[in-house]
Amino acid sequence: MDNDALREAQQFFHQRIPLTRKMGLRVVPDTLHGFAIEAPVRLNSNHLQTAFGGSINAVATLAGYGLLWLELREQIAHVVVASSSIRFLHPVREVIRATCLRPDDRDLDSLKATLRGKGKARMTLSVQLDEANVRTAQFDGTFVAFRDADWQSQALKL
Repeated sequence: MDNDALREAQQFFHQRIPLTRKMGLRVVPDTLHGFAIEAPVRLNSNHLQTAFGGSINAVATLAGYGLLWLELREQIAHVVVASSSIRFLHPVREVIRATCLRPDDRDLDSLKATLRGKGKARMTLSVQLDEANVRTAQFDGTFVAFRDADWQSQALKL
């Protein structure tokens, strides 16, 4: 993903999901693994001055969402999370960093073909959260994409 696409994704988040501005969310380059975002703990802290679990979960969800949004933006699709699970492994003290692992091209091509043909497609994504080379959390989420024209009628049938 080039820098223009990453800037576009961050701009989309900040315009369409206002919470991301308050969280200090930034889209950051990670061409090796997939789509990465960060948010500072100082804006997302709990009573122990570590990252709040809800913020960690939100950043993880947004990493998965962002990867699919970038992959599908040419198809004018809406993306929603249908289900997710997260395991918190270690406290986060400075920066919440979530990286959605990019699925292989065959899986993405299949998702796009299903979306074109049926107006709806789903994919499960894995997101790793790390700080200072330590895995802090592991997130798995199933996301559903809807063609722009179909999203309202299909959204009730996740």
